[in-house]
Amino acid sequence: MQRLEALASTLDVASWHVIRDEPSGLRALIILDDTTLGPAAGGVRTRRYADEADAVAECAGLARAMTVKCAISGLDAGGGKTVVLDHAAMDRPRAFEALGRAVQSLKGRYLTAGDLGTAGDDLEAMARCTEYVRTDEAHLGAAVGRGLVRCVEACVQLRSGAGHAERSISLDGLVVAIQGCGAMGAAAATELRQRGCRLLLADLDDGRARRVAEAVQGTVVPASSILASPCDVLAPCAAGGVIDVSEADTVAAFAVCGAANNILAGPAAERRLRERGVVFVPDSLSSAGAVIEGVGETIMGLSDREGLIDRLRETTVDVLRRALAAGTTGSEVVARLASERIAAHGGGR
Repeated sequence: MQRLEALASTLDVASWHVIRDEPSGLRALIILDDTTLGPAAGGVRTRRYADEADAVAECAGLARAMTVKCAISGLDAGGGKTVVLDHAAMDRPRAFEALGRAVQSLKGRYLTAGDLGTAGDDLEAMARCTEYVRTDEAHLGAAVGRGLVRCVEACVQLRSGAGHAERSISLDGLVVAIQGCGAMGAAAATELRQRGCRLLLADLDDGRARRVAEAVQGTVVPASSILASPCDVLAPCAAGGVIDVSEADTVAAFAVCGAANNILAGPAAERRLRERGVVFVPDSLSSAGAVIEGVGETIMGLSDREGLIDRLRETTVDVLRRALAAGTTGSEVVARLASERIAAHGGGR
């Protein structure tokens, strides 16, 4: 058994699928983490991995995060993820067509869209071979931005002591530092600017950061210092694992609430933020807008998904209040509530 298959075979998941296509050079892994609540949903991440073990670990972690995200958001779906092991010899159009055929072979048990490192052209190539991929990145990005705004409102509501009945939460003048100006970060910036926020923006691609900053009247700061920039809310919107314990010690915001998946390097970072009095919104909530939009339309048949997205504010307030009362973290509360919902539907993978 080859190494990628050997590593995947050790996972406790509903199913895993290694895809190899020699003509295009495609090497990819699809993990369906849990399908108790419905078909698995989760995007395609494309990147170069130092080791196949890193690819398997990231795919499994992201797939599990999608299971939790769908469960806590009240969706009739489970979690899945794809990672494409990028390399110089890969023929991208042919590789993503091959990936599309693999997704199609799952016959609707897995619905996917874009993620970090996967371009619009890649999704279009997949769409030539499968009906189970979403290519409308701008639309999904807007949904992420709307959901993020609702979670930022929850943070402000808690800080102000406003009650559950409070309908309107002002974000005017709130300083938000956004790390990452790709599709999701740019969409978040647009939504937050419309609510009157002042924005600090950073990206490894400085030109991209400047283009977004110009569009939203934001200020560009160095990517190396964005996480420690003085602000009200820090919003990581790029790669995961960006805040470890040492970074948690430098956060100068009252809240961390971003559109990236798996923002924290581990549970210790969240505990350190809590010790410092920094609110952390689990990204299973703050990044849930896209999957709510996608699943709500394609699986649940909802003509209007905005209500589900708007409910993220109420859910976030509830989660953070439970965590405060129990002396635990928001992520632990979310994991428990998600597990309870899955168990109520029969449990299992």
